[in-house]
Amino acid sequence: MNSVKKRTRQDKQIELFATSKGVYAIDSPVRIKILSMLRKNELSFDRIVALSGKAKSTVSVHLKKLVDEGIIDSKPNPDDARKKIFFINSEYLGELSHEKRLEDDIEGYVASYISSDGDPFEFFRLMFKTIRVALMSQGINIDPILHEAGLKVGDALYERVKDPDINRFLQNIAEFWETHYLGHVEVKSIDPLIINVHDCYECRDLPVTGNPACAFDAGVLKSLFSTHFKDEHTVKETKCYAMGDNYCCFAINKL
Repeated sequence: MNSVKKRTRQDKQIELFATSKGVYAIDSPVRIKILSMLRKNELSFDRIVALSGKAKSTVSVHLKKLVDEGIIDSKPNPDDARKKIFFINSEYLGELSHEKRLEDDIEGYVASYISSDGDPFEFFRLMFKTIRVALMSQGINIDPILHEAGLKVGDALYERVKDPDINRFLQNIAEFWETHYLGHVEVKSIDPLIINVHDCYECRDLPVTGNPACAFDAGVLKSLFSTHFKDEHTVKETKCYAMGDNYCCFAINKL
């Protein structure tokens, strides 16, 4: 029984949030659930209670602590000024585990470059992969940070690839990916919009984890297509080298 309890405690999910007061590690299942809901939408107190399945007193205690820490904040409900709407007021950095989630031979990444022809693009690919695998091996998931970085890069990149015609816009994106050694873009479908990326720089050499790993690319594409269509779009990675696939596949849809 003791070994079971110990294993459960080690596997507990921990989420990291950056605020003006510092970085907080959240390990309370109730608070993690509340924050997961608030990352999707702003919610009223009553809605949080209903979705969490917890007592009002329990939810109230957790919300107060999250507000005090600067992780969330509240504003008056426009429909009833006596009530509040809660929202995320911090940056979600990712999650970590007490146990190492991945064992991988990082030295193998270095050896593969040393034995190559010394291509500088391969060196930067090596740097990116080595840092990411090192974090993954310690149970640290930085996908949220990579996604946010991708959104910012997409905002800056849009002026470079923009075109009112969707076909030329897609062609410009494909050419940018190709000339910058980011991968080979294949437009599988326009309606619905589905893009495949072969030889993806972000995940091609990552170990197979069973989960999509192109958070940065997803952020770039989300920014590009949301700006192009002048409406927020979602990007879901349905295939990935890190999932054991031979290419990455991104489905882009209107939110």
